[in-house]
Amino acid sequence: MTSLAQETQPGGRSGNSERNLGSDNHDERYSRQVLFRGIGAEGQRKLASERVAIVGCGATGSALAGLLARSGVGMLRIIDRDYVEPSNLQRQSLFDEKDAAESIPKAIAAARKIAAINSQIVVEPRVEDLVPSNVKALLEGMSLILDGTDNFETRYLVNDYAVHRSLPWIYSAAVGSYAVTLNVVPGQTACLACIFPDSPRGMVETCETSGILNSAVNLVASVAATEALKFLVGGPNAPQLRRTLLSFDVWTNEHAEISAAKPRPGCRACGQRDFVHLAGEGRAHITLCGRNSVQIHERQRPIDFTELDRRLQPHGVVRHNDFILKFWHDPYEMTLFPDGRAIIKGTTDTAVARSLYARYVGS
Repeated sequence: MTSLAQETQPGGRSGNSERNLGSDNHDERYSRQVLFRGIGAEGQRKLASERVAIVGCGATGSALAGLLARSGVGMLRIIDRDYVEPSNLQRQSLFDEKDAAESIPKAIAAARKIAAINSQIVVEPRVEDLVPSNVKALLEGMSLILDGTDNFETRYLVNDYAVHRSLPWIYSAAVGSYAVTLNVVPGQTACLACIFPDSPRGMVETCETSGILNSAVNLVASVAATEALKFLVGGPNAPQLRRTLLSFDVWTNEHAEISAAKPRPGCRACGQRDFVHLAGEGRAHITLCGRNSVQIHERQRPIDFTELDRRLQPHGVVRHNDFILKFWHDPYEMTLFPDGRAIIKGTTDTAVARSLYARYVGS
């Protein structure tokens, strides 16, 4: 396993980069999957050569990562801006109490767990927020993108990038007892902007307001992971790929499918090729799902945790590890990352969050 320093570097890896596909151990590990006619020995070899990005490693993302790791997908890049908290443990399957107690970044914690699950694959943990300035660096060279995010802003960014680069991706979401997922094959199926031309407005259900059942998470992750295997084994023209927006409520048993077989005429993204989210137009601070929080998107501001710890000691409680610094100044909690990004907990007012950041970190 890689060191903690290696884990946080761009391209840092967990797992073995060289996989002996002919080994007895490899054959035994995937023997039940190879017996399945939809995959077989050739399909398993294809899985071992594929590269998948998972954007967001919360409830859905961690379930997706675990399923694909056990399936033998050769390389997983896990991109997540957040850290593990106790409230995550009810539904986020790759994390444990120690991860929460130490506030380990989710991408790092997931990579560690996957290394113990399957040392034959490569995992790249990226503790970053996916934004227009880094989307190419984080998603270029991938075979497929999977959605584990909690907000439409990031999903529209993924959709813009995927359509622009003709790269398939799978949208997935869960809240309360409701789960929904959509396969996007640019040029063939509807994209996210075809189905949802605009971000949801007004009151929107979140994990914080409506809660979430882990069974809804596991359902949507299972469906999305299966669609990912279909694509990775059979390509974008695989006849088994679902071409609908599928929704299911595990509590009421209501379910629906809406055709997404063709792009919508006049779609901003796949019709007009107008990639406003990729251009970063109007990008705002993000209020995070499940928290009374605001994220501050600072760039080019490397943080010296030791020095900042010393400076903040007179003003509140401070602790840090290699990955994050946490600062409590009642009634707020600030979490800082090495690149200067911060999550301010205790407010949804971006002006208050910006003021706190400027006061304690700098303007």
